[in-house]
Amino acid sequence: MRRAQAARERRARILTWTATGAVLAGVIGGGWYLVEDTRKKDAARERAAAAPVPGEKSWRELGREHVATPVKYAMSPAVGGDHAQAWMNCDGDVYGTAIPEPSAVHALEHGAVWITHNGKAAAKDVDRLTSRVKRTPYSLMSPYAEQSSPIVLSAWGKQLHVESAADPRIEKFLDKYVQGAQTPEPGAACTGGIQA
Repeated sequence: MRRAQAARERRARILTWTATGAVLAGVIGGGWYLVEDTRKKDAARERAAAAPVPGEKSWRELGREHVATPVKYAMSPAVGGDHAQAWMNCDGDVYGTAIPEPSAVHALEHGAVWITHNGKAAAKDVDRLTSRVKRTPYSLMSPYAEQSSPIVLSAWGKQLHVESAADPRIEKFLDKYVQGAQTPEPGAACTGGIQA
């Protein structure tokens, strides 16, 4: 009887240790899989974030001085360079008239995206972009007559020309560059500046 009892206890211990080992192996294996899967997804996101938006142009070596004199920019609209002391309010602000470019550039330094449109932009496109900008902190929109495309999106050192508000690259540009990695002064205010 004692031998039978000892054999049962030995089988119970073996079963307990085997079950515990199987559970631990499952937890370790599952944890490793989740970590590896997360690492692969993070790497894919980083590659996508590093890739430029198709058609975007980039500039480097942009000045960042605050100046009180007129500034001549190498691109139109400007995407960076020396700029005014005061920034344009860029907390989803939509301006009905042209704004001072040096103040808009200061808003870009704070991480804003400046959407501009000329007389060739369709009214429905301007309305659609107005709605998008009004619900997007760190963005602003204004007319800009001298640009070559109907719609231009500008961030610090980055620019995208598009023909219509239906272009899917607009969302990619906004997602990537509103307070994006290119921002010289991330988190700086987009309110308390000037309004046109």
